[in-house]
Amino acid sequence: MVIGKNLPVFITDFFEKIDERIRAHSPGNGLSKTQKYWLSFCVLATLATHSICWAKFEKVSLGKYKKNALSWMFRHSRIPWPLLFQVSGTVIITLYRITSGVLNIDETDNHRSKSTKKISWVHKLKDKATGGYATGQCVVFLVLTAPSITIPVGFKFYMPDPAVTQWKKKYDKLKKLGIPAAQRPKKPPKNSNYPSKNELAIQLLKEFKEKYPDIKVNCINADALYGNKKFLNGAASIYKSTQVISQIGKNRKVRHRGKDMSVQEYFSRNSGVLQQIKIRGDKEIMATIASARLYVSSQGVKRFVVALKYEGEDEYRYLVAADMSWRTEDIVNAYTLRWLVEVFFQDWKANEGWAALTKLTGEEGSRNSLILSLLVDHRLLFHPEQLARIKNKLPASTVGTLRRQISIDSLFMFIQELLQSENPAKALEQLASEVKESIISLAPSKKHMVGRDLGRLEASPSLQYRAAG
Repeated sequence: MVIGKNLPVFITDFFEKIDERIRAHSPGNGLSKTQKYWLSFCVLATLATHSICWAKFEKVSLGKYKKNALSWMFRHSRIPWPLLFQVSGTVIITLYRITSGVLNIDETDNHRSKSTKKISWVHKLKDKATGGYATGQCVVFLVLTAPSITIPVGFKFYMPDPAVTQWKKKYDKLKKLGIPAAQRPKKPPKNSNYPSKNELAIQLLKEFKEKYPDIKVNCINADALYGNKKFLNGAASIYKSTQVISQIGKNRKVRHRGKDMSVQEYFSRNSGVLQQIKIRGDKEIMATIASARLYVSSQGVKRFVVALKYEGEDEYRYLVAADMSWRTEDIVNAYTLRWLVEVFFQDWKANEGWAALTKLTGEEGSRNSLILSLLVDHRLLFHPEQLARIKNKLPASTVGTLRRQISIDSLFMFIQELLQSENPAKALEQLASEVKESIISLAPSKKHMVGRDLGRLEASPSLQYRAAG
């Protein structure tokens, strides 16, 4: 793909709308003409290169925009990045007339090189695929699922407290050696500079309510990591009339008729019923479901606990809901919407640049490049064909197919720009020269021996006697 001077109207128009809202919200923070064009170019270049990399951006522009100049704009131009992301979400929410929805919370990891030192929030991660460990960044996301669309509306980088990490490493080593607990070091005090994932999730909910007070949140979904008292009570205190659903482990203790037992043991005595449920408001499948309002010992309160086993599965998963006035089937159907976060992660990582190749250093480098990547996601919802399909209640197009179409449209815009020049033949000749200089770079091959010494490959007369012996 090649990007010319002219950019797709749906991208440039979107930044015009964002600029209007920013000026209305904060008159001194509007975007300049150069900033709007730079942002539009970067969004298109991210789609074209599947990365946020200034060197690659320079290549798709045929050297028109130099990587140093692009980097300077990113680092030094006074773009109000957090406000830009918030206003971008507001434009989409207004465009699609969103008044209610479900908030989904989940985190995702992005692996980095083991030798990474300058990229912020990098730490040791548990690799779910291999069961081992990797180095990378972890981002907690807040994603809004409305009746029409699903969009990211908030994020926080997670970083464990280095002092606690070192303490745990030493503690576990001493425990393995059989050192008594009293002789092991005490856990360091809580450092507010390193909030837990639960605390980050609560912060995201508070910020969303402050930014979008008119949106009715029907339900909040989170995975098993957030199935604890702190998160469930915290989320319920922010949205008092909203259901909060998560998962708990099979060994979590519940109390029934004065007797404590694991949730797995309880539902082994109270088997579920096979019934039909609707997955994400679409496909209907069979699932075995049981439920009860049980006292969860670790949380010190009664919860609505649901045992759920999809057709073909051998073991139950256990959902826990804060609002006990909901029906069982409504809790199950609502929790299936959490899977849409995983779909967002797949689209974002596969098509929107940040997770593929982004090496920008420092906290601002990571945070602002992530915002730029999420602006790509928002822009695709402003694409005229996507907008028309959704507003006419037709299935929305995938991010991958939209990206390919935008790439083709951009190429044809470039060709049209070339043909409309005063001297197309001369412009084409100049283009060929620019392509050779900025895109095609012939690298030296190590396969061929030209320019190197093969060495002396022949027998030595003075050593013939060795052959005779």
